[in-house]
Amino acid sequence: MPLPKEVPQTAEDYWNLPEGVRAELIDGELWDLASPSRVHQRIVFMLARKLADHFDAHNGTCEVYPAPFAVNLFADNSTFVEPDVSVICDQSKLSARGCEGAPDFVAEVVSPSNPGMDYVSKLKLYQEAGVREYWICDPMQERVLIYNFDSKSIMQTYPFATLVPSTIFPGFEFDFAQVVAGL
Repeated sequence: MPLPKEVPQTAEDYWNLPEGVRAELIDGELWDLASPSRVHQRIVFMLARKLADHFDAHNGTCEVYPAPFAVNLFADNSTFVEPDVSVICDQSKLSARGCEGAPDFVAEVVSPSNPGMDYVSKLKLYQEAGVREYWICDPMQERVLIYNFDSKSIMQTYPFATLVPSTIFPGFEFDFAQVVAGL
């Protein structure tokens, strides 16, 4: 939901939000971020942890950041998002503020309050910005949509009941069924 304020809003408005208020700046509007559910947080934590473990085990240089983590998506101060999980492999994109440019990998866990943001708005933004792989993790539908913007086979769907492989990180698979079991 957009935060009430005059539009267009700017990077200055984003960085001057009160302590504890989380939002994203998209198309000149600040969008309030709802408090995540337990299942949302468990998916984010476990996915970030498993990705970091994978890179550590393979001597990778990629860094994993769970939200809140500011991503200046086009590196021009026009669009700031806070993906649920970001992987940045180009160290030159990392700054004291967050990430300056598109991460290589982004995962969003769909919120029941605004699924269109992840399925439509962010899908378009991430593709335009140059994100290589985008996961839409939907606990309500118990599925993951994977968009590989590097290849011609753009979208694949996986149910939570199967291991979900990355298309850009060889050998990485994630077990959603294990993560959400018992929740």
